[in-house]
Amino acid sequence: MDFQIKERYDINDLIKIVEMLRDPVNGCPWDKVQTHLSIRKNFIEETYEAIEAIDLDDKELMQEELGDVLMQVMLHAQFEAEENVFDFGDVVNGTAQKLVLRHPHIFAGYDNKTVDGVLQKWEEIKQQEKGQTTVSETLDAVPKSFPALMYAQKIQKRAKAGGLIKQNVDETVEAVQQNIDSIKAALAAGEDVAELVGKLLFNSVSLAAATKNDAEEVLSFENAKMLEKYKKTDVK
Repeated sequence: MDFQIKERYDINDLIKIVEMLRDPVNGCPWDKVQTHLSIRKNFIEETYEAIEAIDLDDKELMQEELGDVLMQVMLHAQFEAEENVFDFGDVVNGTAQKLVLRHPHIFAGYDNKTVDGVLQKWEEIKQQEKGQTTVSETLDAVPKSFPALMYAQKIQKRAKAGGLIKQNVDETVEAVQQNIDSIKAALAAGEDVAELVGKLLFNSVSLAAATKNDAEEVLSFENAKMLEKYKKTDVK
């Protein structure tokens, strides 16, 4: 396969590079034997590295890491292109179609342009696209592969939107306090507290939402603060 070395490449060049890497005869020994499952963890790692670059506000690193995430997308699309299922162009088209459909305030004259109105319309359109007619169906659609904290936050948000739960701040604080009291009592009785700790964590996620905070973000910020604290008190 002919390829021209350039000082600057475009997306079509990248598609061709991935095809060459995957060539069953002349391709890269590593790339040509990979599958969706074999590089699944790579996708997760590259995404977290991109998030780290964003958190650091490191533009150069961000550019690099976003490219690594794109490479993962390209590889997964190439796997399917080789089976004549879909290719990168189909991925691009599907994304563009979705954005046009879910932004009627930009492309179809929908006049509610408040943030809340836009988000509500997005969810309505998403549910229509996926044929979701019940709250249970929207809950089942939350990926089970999400980290536990994020998963709890997502299902609580959808349960609230469907009217299944009420996230009153005072009631949520009381639930958290009851969890703590139950843990104290269980510890005093020498009982296992695993389930009670789980309830505490779940209700703590509810408390974050009730106070208009993102549980994943606030815990990340606290992790960073505590890391610095631990490092400062480290005894040499």
